[in-house]
Amino acid sequence: MTTVEDFKIKSHELLVELDTATSEMMALICIHQMSGNAWEEAVRRQHEAYEQWVAYLNERE
Repeated sequence: MTTVEDFKIKSHELLVELDTATSEMMALICIHQMSGNAWEEAVRRQHEAYEQWVAYLNERE
């Protein structure tokens, strides 16, 4: 069973990755680079981070 402290630690790790991935995407948008390899990787990373966050939240139900 996950303790509240374990949940906080894991949540923080996942949210840091999601925030970093989202920031990377936003930086690319700011420089109008919404195509190509860098964009595709940024989208993939952000999507994966979001999916991991949602999956972790759903484990707690």
